[in-house]
Amino acid sequence: MVQWIAFKTIVRREFFRFIRLWVQTILPSMITISLYFIIFGNLIGSQINHIQGYTYMEYITPGLIMLAVINNSYANVSGSFFSLRFQGCIDELLIAPVKNWVIMAGFVLAGIIRGMTVGLAVSAIASFYTTLHIQSYTLFISILFLTATMCSLAGLLNALYARRFDDIAFVPTFVLTPLIYLGGVFYPLKLLSPFWQKLSLMNPILYIVNAFRYSMLGLTDVTILIALIIVAVTAVGLWICNLRLLNDRERITIV
Repeated sequence: MVQWIAFKTIVRREFFRFIRLWVQTILPSMITISLYFIIFGNLIGSQINHIQGYTYMEYITPGLIMLAVINNSYANVSGSFFSLRFQGCIDELLIAPVKNWVIMAGFVLAGIIRGMTVGLAVSAIASFYTTLHIQSYTLFISILFLTATMCSLAGLLNALYARRFDDIAFVPTFVLTPLIYLGGVFYPLKLLSPFWQKLSLMNPILYIVNAFRYSMLGLTDVTILIALIIVAVTAVGLWICNLRLLNDRERITIV
């Protein structure tokens, strides 16, 4: 009962935090995606031929939705958890009779909720610019959930290693953003040279984007089963790593 109450409290706190700050957490993604559609979809896309039977606007829509899910899931956990560490409030949570995995599950679920909420909001925005196609609702929801879970756990890992707010901004700027833009959001893999195709296959974002695009358009550059396994295994690995770090009190406390 104590663990369940703690879990609900963490999720509820994090949920109302990002809902209350919707101008900072939800609205920017909707505006950014609208700009992508206007610039890449309408202006540039009108000069590009159809890709495997779909317009360029339809082709990039799944990747843009995933871009919003990845960024928001990651940012929600990394920013919130590190703020607690920085303010010293995390100590009160850690000395409470709450298991570490419950604390982690609460923050991760909140990140998942924000990621999927923004993802669905962006999908609604996309429907004004293009026709949304969904070939498999099961795969659509599954890859949304798995991606939000993996990125929430990655955000927690960043928050656990960070010693200052600059460390929180470093990973999204210099690691996450390049991986997203090189993950096949705006182009099919076959357009790249053989060298860059092989290099791209090392990018986990490529598998996420292609799995999601397959759920909507039925198009993919990778094997879907392999993509799902990669995302799931990465999420499990991050869970184990984060749980071990949470047990290290010296790392959590910022002096």
